[in-house]
Amino acid sequence: MQTITISESPKHVNETVKIGVWLTDKRSSGKIAFLQLRDGTGFFQGILLKNQVTPEVWDMAKHELHQETSFWVTGEIHEDSRSKFGYEIQVQSIELVGESDDYPIGNKEHGVEFLMDHRHLWLRSSKPNAMLKIRSQVKLATMEFFAKHGFTQLDAPILTGSSPEGTTDLFHTKYFDDDAYLSQSGQLYAEAGAMALGKVYTMGPTFRAEKSKTRRHLTEFWMIEPEMAWMHQPESLELQEQYIAYLVQSLIDNCARELETVGRSVESLRPFTELPYPRITYKKAIEMLQEGGFDSKFGDDFGSPEETYLADQFQKPVFILNYPKEIKAFYMKPDPEDDRQVVCADLLAPEGYGEIIGGSERATDYDYLVQKFAENHLDMADYGWYADLRKYGTVPHSGFGMGLERFIAWITLSDHIREGSPFPRMLNRLRP
Repeated sequence: MQTITISESPKHVNETVKIGVWLTDKRSSGKIAFLQLRDGTGFFQGILLKNQVTPEVWDMAKHELHQETSFWVTGEIHEDSRSKFGYEIQVQSIELVGESDDYPIGNKEHGVEFLMDHRHLWLRSSKPNAMLKIRSQVKLATMEFFAKHGFTQLDAPILTGSSPEGTTDLFHTKYFDDDAYLSQSGQLYAEAGAMALGKVYTMGPTFRAEKSKTRRHLTEFWMIEPEMAWMHQPESLELQEQYIAYLVQSLIDNCARELETVGRSVESLRPFTELPYPRITYKKAIEMLQEGGFDSKFGDDFGSPEETYLADQFQKPVFILNYPKEIKAFYMKPDPEDDRQVVCADLLAPEGYGEIIGGSERATDYDYLVQKFAENHLDMADYGWYADLRKYGTVPHSGFGMGLERFIAWITLSDHIREGSPFPRMLNRLRP
């Protein structure tokens, strides 16, 4: 007899197999019992007929199998046109492995805080389970995309001696006799990598000590941050939209069932694979906001209401180009056509999810960068190595960063960014 997983059931129709499962729910009607089963690869139903199993097996199913009990189930795989999965198992025998009494998450409505307190168990439920598979596929597709485009993956340090964004929203720790911080971004290190390897990307956790309770913020989140030597902003924008379209197509191809589970139709995603995405300037965005009744003026940053309004004017993600330098980071290249601005872009997702990518062409002039250090009160002792990149063979280069959880929130139409993280860290949550 072969041991298989639920996902392998289509290959074993009318065969007797053995599967290690957990029970998610059960019900019975007279001489038949229906067991809802999962094994990490999928969910399906087990049918138990009283007259086709031993009295011991029937009694175990009725009285010893509670929610999240683990056991080996042996039975024959059948097609089941009534279920979304399309297959079920007719149970012949059960071998109990791990008991589960009084499982705290019942098949009823629970409050968000209760579910977050039990996140270690909630991950077993169908929607969180699907979210984690979507997240895994996004990371896999990211590696595929950048490998196909000639990038080298680079690991940036998590412990740093300074802040890439030049802010004070940092998690501080002692590093022997020195001060250290949890990294906000791998970007500066990726720029060094691009000068050595041409095109690189980092992918890993980053940290922001912002005291924010909005649905768009976590204190620990993952960033994908490519940096490209010899690349100007227009080429970078093309790469960014190709990357997003690739991720969306990969999810359509590989996670249709998971997308359905979280409430996102595949058809609603298809328009996001069609390129190019629209582009408007920051100045045009200000005009559109003013026409829409917003009290916006040049120099203002955009919050959630402004980003949502702008994105709602388009059917696809939209690039906003060339923001004022006062509201952007020190490392961005000045706009040669308007020195009040920098050469940058934010990509806003539709459907109310705001910025999912921020990027720019990087400043290459050594003296300009040193001046920006002074303006932002950044110590050359901390940033001298970064300035060196402009002293020794500088070239035009561009880069961008995508927040993994923000992208997932948009794709899955999640109410909160935390749903895309296995164990989200927020202002009020450090456990489990």
